[in-house]
Amino acid sequence: MTDTKYLVLNNGRKMPTIGLGTWKSPTDKVGQAIEYAITECGYQHIDCASIYLNERAIGETFKKIFGNKPAARENIFVTSKLWNNAHRPEDVAPACKRTLRDLQLNYLDLYLIHWGVATPLNTGAEPLDKNNYLITEPVPIHETWRAVEELVDLGLVKSIGVANFTGAMLTDLLTYGKIKPAVNQIELHPYNPQTQLVEYCQHHDIAVTAYSPLGSPGNIESKNTPILLKDQTVAKIADTHQKTPAQILIKWALQRNTAVIPKSVSPKNIKLNIAVFDFELSQEEMTILANLTTHHRFVDPYDWWKIPYFN
Repeated sequence: MTDTKYLVLNNGRKMPTIGLGTWKSPTDKVGQAIEYAITECGYQHIDCASIYLNERAIGETFKKIFGNKPAARENIFVTSKLWNNAHRPEDVAPACKRTLRDLQLNYLDLYLIHWGVATPLNTGAEPLDKNNYLITEPVPIHETWRAVEELVDLGLVKSIGVANFTGAMLTDLLTYGKIKPAVNQIELHPYNPQTQLVEYCQHHDIAVTAYSPLGSPGNIESKNTPILLKDQTVAKIADTHQKTPAQILIKWALQRNTAVIPKSVSPKNIKLNIAVFDFELSQEEMTILANLTTHHRFVDPYDWWKIPYFN
């Protein structure tokens, strides 16, 4: 097998390659999903974010699972993210501490800058002006990153990184960061493989985590949005291996040496999504899937903020 159950980060820490995503997981279901994933399916990686508005519910589950058992906590890799309205240096540590309180944890294994965009504090999560453009605040990433670096010294986080960073943004960050980002979490799937960005990250020893690896099925609102899980090519490869389309897409991500965080609250799907270590895609199949690219993004902030972030 060419993939592994862990990626070794540039600070020597290990990150499980399959995690359970929690974006848009309802507060009344996310706890049960996480408990099932950890206790019944062997998940060791849970991906969270303050903007998902479900960290308190997740925290109740962590308290139930970990209790006063440090070893149990140490076996689970927990990621969370800094939202846009806490980019000012003086706001970073309070935001992180608030997440830790909500998750009922003493530390995070990984803390990411969620987007390279700053918005004013106390104006809501995504403040828009009268023309529906995001209201931004002039906070340079280098100021935010230095504050995030301090979280490591404070013992609040073990590793730090970024999400949704482009090659240009990473190139800039690498010129001043005292701590190199351990991870860049980006949208990755065969419709948007971002091969050059993945290669660039890996060249600089920055691990890559793929979000929306199944084509973000819980985020499809338009009838014109392509449905990756129903793609005929994916289905054909799935039939060949007697696997589900989701398992094929997850395996494709793993064989690219990326981590992957499929989201589900369905026990059946949670179990199936991690059952992918007993087969391998051929190089031809890997190439066929990569060639499905349409450069389609299921997550594009231009749709919400009118910021041409990826253009």
